[in-house]
Amino acid sequence: MSTTEQRTAVVTGAARGIGAATAVRLAAEGRAVAVLDLDEQSCQETVGRITEAGGRALAVGCDVSDSAQVEAAVAKVAAELGPPVILVNNAGVLRDNLLFKMSESDWDTVMNVHLKGAFLMAKACQGHMVDAGFGRIVSLSSSSALGNRGQANYAAVKAGLQGFTKTLAKELGKFGVTANAVAPGFVVTEMTARTAARVGMDFEEFQTAAAAQIPVQRVGRPEDIANAIAFFAGDDAGFVSGQVLYVAGGPLN
Repeated sequence: MSTTEQRTAVVTGAARGIGAATAVRLAAEGRAVAVLDLDEQSCQETVGRITEAGGRALAVGCDVSDSAQVEAAVAKVAAELGPPVILVNNAGVLRDNLLFKMSESDWDTVMNVHLKGAFLMAKACQGHMVDAGFGRIVSLSSSSALGNRGQANYAAVKAGLQGFTKTLAKELGKFGVTANAVAPGFVVTEMTARTAARVGMDFEEFQTAAAAQIPVQRVGRPEDIANAIAFFAGDDAGFVSGQVLYVAGGPLN
């Protein structure tokens, strides 16, 4: 960090995968990190990794699609770690299906967690950022924002997060707050394992097939995405806002 002040970060969906890797990376850079997920107990492994390395972390249980829970969670973070001025909107779920099979519940669940969750978290944290004259909001989009068979709901929210990000950049920039999005390609997580299961493929074979289509000839790891998020969350990214960075091992067109 280029500042002696320990800034507080909130990472949603941080019990595992990209969120956990991001929380650990931000803590290694000197941030106090609120590890937020649906179940507080599930956050303990990530918190343990951070504290064992000498960092400060707090496990917080929260349904990001519930405004009351979000407000309570952010208040808890502010009281116990300090005002949250870095927010990583990573919480997400999959309810994949072809359009004619997709239920209204499948659609609403994905919309509520990804898009409404990012809105509620940003709204709850932005006051702390404005007061501090410094803020970083990083939201997780996806290469699926470009369209992906069987993911009408997921593609829609990931594209929506890009518009949300650009709007926040315009609204909050004058207060020292930047907003950017990271759009991963194929990354090895529990979510991609479930996708492999959905299409009836062995996960190792699924990864091999994906790697063959990626210019760098490998699939992504959560740490690859955490590296990009850490840049956007840092002091040196103050003149970078409203951007969408595809982290996919090569161009997607």
